[in-house]
Amino acid sequence: MSDNNRAAAIFLMGPTAMGKTRLAMALYDRFPVDIVNVDSSQVYRGMDIGTAKPDREELVRVPHRLIDIRDPAESYSAADFCDDAVREMQQITASGRIPLLVGGTMFYFHALEFGLAELPAADEAVRQQLLQQAERLGWPEMHARLARVDAEMAKRLAPNDKQRIQRALEIFEITGQAASSLQQHKKSKLPPYNLVKIAICPDRREKLHERIELRFQHMLQQGLLEEVEKLFNRGDLGPDRPSMRTVGYRQVWQYLSHSIDYTEMKQRGVIATRQLAKRQMTWIRGYQGLHCLQGDISDLIDPAIEYLQDRLQIKE
Repeated sequence: MSDNNRAAAIFLMGPTAMGKTRLAMALYDRFPVDIVNVDSSQVYRGMDIGTAKPDREELVRVPHRLIDIRDPAESYSAADFCDDAVREMQQITASGRIPLLVGGTMFYFHALEFGLAELPAADEAVRQQLLQQAERLGWPEMHARLARVDAEMAKRLAPNDKQRIQRALEIFEITGQAASSLQQHKKSKLPPYNLVKIAICPDRREKLHERIELRFQHMLQQGLLEEVEKLFNRGDLGPDRPSMRTVGYRQVWQYLSHSIDYTEMKQRGVIATRQLAKRQMTWIRGYQGLHCLQGDISDLIDPAIEYLQDRLQIKE
């Protein structure tokens, strides 16, 4: 099945709105694969439309693992994903099938393959102290402070990236060491696999931007407002929850909070999705050993099948 004695596993990644689910379904019909979700938002129950989750009929026909496994009030980390993904991959392999990991959360792929650093647990006292300082000084100043103690990490983060700046400063306060230095000591929990890594990418950025705008409009027509309103009315969620920071949900939440109007909500939703796609493409360009297929999804299904057939040495 593979070019060595290791079991095979497939990584399928790509920017949002490229058609990863469609390709995954086609691969499921052609190869002995079981799908594992690699999307940090699709793990949440009740967040279906805005995360472009496969619909109920698709999930019945082609089951996806690691979908709907968390309540939106709960957290889900990259470490949680790695533990869950390894467990699911081993079960799939033991059944004689091939794990097909599909999604757009690039950091999850990277963490699974290359490992995560052993970082200290959150310290609430330190965290509150940093948040109070940020309220007084502003996040750009906290970013400048981070640059003085961890220049490498500061280069990676925007001056308004509150969550990651706070975490990097928290790690420094707890350990006295730079987070970027600690992250160099990584160990993957992934057992040895013959990884076949592919990505589907746009051949023109403008075409992807058009797809993103059309898809966001379609999500609104499908009932995205009503979906977020149910979450909004629960009373135990807020804009700072990781689930509610998801692109699309964050902008609709702002609209429901009356901080922006409907037109601005749509504009911000599209812009934020385009920015997400840009970040995803940055990850893809730097990802090791990744075979990138460029074009429209309709034209990429057959090349993807041919490539995987060759790499996995599966005969017709």
